[in-house]
Amino acid sequence: MTAPTPLRHTFPKAEHLCLQRDIEALFSAGSRSLSVFPVRAVFRSVAADSGPRVKVLVSVSKRKLKHAVDRNRAKRQLREAYRLRKHMLADALPEGTGMHVGLLWMAATPQPSATVARAVGRLLHALTERAVPAATPLERP
Repeated sequence: MTAPTPLRHTFPKAEHLCLQRDIEALFSAGSRSLSVFPVRAVFRSVAADSGPRVKVLVSVSKRKLKHAVDRNRAKRQLREAYRLRKHMLADALPEGTGMHVGLLWMAATPQPSATVARAVGRLLHALTERAVPAATPLERP
């Protein structure tokens, strides 16, 4: 009997959504979004390529948080919350599909880390429900 492989709670550069064309496609008409205060998730299904199946963009607007210290802390909180829960989404995706996700900050004030973690967890749970295709009902013989 082999031991299960341990979860890797990392967020390497390969999992960051960086390409301008991918970011523009994420915010185009074909994308959908969900909100759980203080975070909004914009997501789009894509065909899986050789890289990671899920790529994430983290964004905190200067319009929402004026001070760089607050913006940097919010981005750190979003990355940490995603890093610890990313396996939920990656494990739920069907083979051959991937997903681009943008985590956007909505609050006008800094929030506690527990609140951010709870919101990201709820968003990822909702994304897993949307990522898994509806099971077809069993046919009667």
